Amino acid sequence: MSLSDVVSAAAAVFRRRPSDLLPFYLLGAAIPAIVRIVPFFAGALVYAYLAATGRLETALAELDGLEQPMPDPQDAEALEAWLSDLWPVLDAVLTPTTILLVLLTILLVVLGFLVLAALVSAGQLAACYGRLRDDRGLVTGIAGLRRHWLRFLGLFLLEVVCWIGAVLVVAIPTVLVALLASALEPLLGVLVGLLGALLAVVAVLAVRAVFAFAPVAVVVDDVSVVDSLSNAIRFVRRRPVEAGFYYVVSVGSLLAVSAVSGLLLFVDVVMAASLLTTLVLLPALDLLKTALYGRHRGLPRPPGPPERSVRSQLRAGLGRGWRAVTAFVRDTPGIHAFVVVVGVASFVGGWLLVGPYADVLPQASIETRLEGLVPPAAALEFFGNNWLVAITTAFAGLAFVVPALFAVVFNGVAIGVTARLEAEPLELLAFVLPHGVLEIPAILVSGALGVWLGVVGWRAVRGRADRNAVADALERAFWVVVGVGLLLAVAGLIEGFVSPYYWRPFI
Repeated sequence: MSLSDVVSAAAAVFRRRPSDLLPFYLLGAAIPAIVRIVPFFAGALVYAYLAATGRLETALAELDGLEQPMPDPQDAEALEAWLSDLWPVLDAVLTPTTILLVLLTILLVVLGFLVLAALVSAGQLAACYGRLRDDRGLVTGIAGLRRHWLRFLGLFLLEVVCWIGAVLVVAIPTVLVALLASALEPLLGVLVGLLGALLAVVAVLAVRAVFAFAPVAVVVDDVSVVDSLSNAIRFVRRRPVEAGFYYVVSVGSLLAVSAVSGLLLFVDVVMAASLLTTLVLLPALDLLKTALYGRHRGLPRPPGPPERSVRSQLRAGLGRGWRAVTAFVRDTPGIHAFVVVVGVASFVGGWLLVGPYADVLPQASIETRLEGLVPPAAALEFFGNNWLVAITTAFAGLAFVVPALFAVVFNGVAIGVTARLEAEPLELLAFVLPHGVLEIPAILVSGALGVWLGVVGWRAVRGRADRNAVADALERAFWVVVGVGLLLAVAGLIEGFVSPYYWRPFI
């Protein structure tokens, strides 16, 4: 196959059954939502320790003694005085035990992220390889996840070590030469330092280039960490055009997405680029490099493109997503009722939790938060943010329910706190009502989906669900979040174009 054939094959595989591939990339987006439960439980332990030792009571008494709420951060002198009054509160809670818990939490978060990234990355590339062979991607991805994750973790750690080594090899001589050059001419020392920084970047990129195809070699060749690096280097040496093509495409795509992100940032749109990266860029790049390496290793010709046009395929996919979300709500009333109770209780808890400190903490008004809002950009950002929250809530639940429930509790508490600290509650209620009738149920459905996936994950660990059952659940979850996305798209349009304005003449 020529390079154009490889690109066409990767695009065709991506289009044929995206639901048989994308769930692994949605799982990748959910990793932060899984890892964040570690700080949550650590915070609960710190709270219990402070309460048991009486330090919490002392801190609360000192906090109640503050005579004024937190000043405007732009008023440096007032803020410094307020922080000085706050120091006794910090002195009560910062102990060797709490500091140790914080350090341990950081360590567990880093390890958890690395392990989950290795698991998900192994599943992603195994799913890509399976789709290119016209196998079921989710099933092969689950098998690859279990078989290869430890080798992926080894590759991640080894790459970090190589990055550090490459930077040190460049940085140490550069610093010494720059110091000597500065003694003769300061400008010369600066130039040497800039050259060293450039060489360090080149060294890091060279390491990344070597490691780019190593994970694919693990999956395709089923080899060890060392052998995967050897095979990847051999591929780059024997197929420099194909490897160079991938490097150019990947760097160009990342630069393009970064440029678009920068432009959207001017209108306060952040999440659109994240969704584009998760749903399109990452799976496309993984399919491309797997197809290139697979071609080198004699991969059979991938399946052809779908017969339907992109437009008709998109329309059919949206229809399937809507049917999936309505069927899921109809099939799981008990889970939805449970999640609604948890959400309402969390809202009440947030309201009550912040009540004693409402006079100390700064209040905000919805009127102020809506200043400068640009309706089209706001609608896009509202949709992107809420859909990403729904996706991560749902797929994080696969880790035995807890992350999904935590997301529901966190969002409920956050809304309760926001409502309690609102300077104009009636205006906030008027703003939330039009889009909230769609947005809030959609988020609750995603929480219920996370609980359902968590039960599936638990059954799989206990041997009561095989790979096909887990694959079926992941594919169903994908279509449900597509349906949730439809609800959130409509809610985003209402929130951007209607909710901020209709109530102003009346309130």
